[in-house]
Amino acid sequence: MFEIFNELDYEISETSDMKKVLEIAIKEEELNDVEFNVILVDNNYIHELNKNYRKIDRETDVITFALEDNEEVNEEEHRLLGDIYISVDKAKSQALEYGPSFKREICFLSIHGLLHLLGYNHEKLAIYGINNDKVEEYGLEIQEGFAIFETNHLSTYILAEKIEDNSIGEI
Repeated sequence: MFEIFNELDYEISETSDMKKVLEIAIKEEELNDVEFNVILVDNNYIHELNKNYRKIDRETDVITFALEDNEEVNEEEHRLLGDIYISVDKAKSQALEYGPSFKREICFLSIHGLLHLLGYNHEKLAIYGINNDKVEEYGLEIQEGFAIFETNHLSTYILAEKIEDNSIGEI
């Protein structure tokens, strides 16, 4: 189970798309009885988090606070993963810089944050080619730029590229 919290003073219509790709990632990673939050914030808020907790004095796109490292927090049956903070401002600027859209970027950052909560750091995450079996399973069309993150036991792929034309369908 996860919740998406919008801490901004305006609505973000892409939260339903974020929910969809996170549900697919949870299914693909075979995660049972997990709990985490996604919190949408602005650049000022994430800058303060970055400065206070990472000692880096600038904004960033996503920061995660993983709780699984703390044995007192987690039981064997229930996994309390932690929190994913995403800067909507940064996601918007990166969408303009890298394309193709804010929807793709915010979904990508959601999955990126979830993989961090699961213990995958940047060194463990590697981008490979297209996993044709998974593309076929979800009825997707292969498109340039479709990225797959390979994790140790399953492919959790970034469906954010395909969120553009709503080809993901129902879960």
